[in-house]
Amino acid sequence: MSDNVFLYALSTCVHCKNAKELLDNQGVDYDYCYVDQLTGEDRQNAIEEIKKYNPSLSFPTIIIDDKCIVGYKEQEIKQALEQ
Repeated sequence: MSDNVFLYALSTCVHCKNAKELLDNQGVDYDYCYVDQLTGEDRQNAIEEIKKYNPSLSFPTIIIDDKCIVGYKEQEIKQALEQ
């Protein structure tokens, strides 16, 4: 199972909540940030990092190793975690 997982999310987004719950239920050790709760330079840095993977800046943006999954795509997320 992948051990390099990062979730960019919005605290008010139901799809982000579902993605977080899926990662929790899969027992994945991951890091995440709620971009809407960041301010100033931290927020700008997160946005720039997301745009490297997902120019449309939509959420959730999940980075698994170097693979980017945009949106809550349960099967795609599970497959990426297994690699």
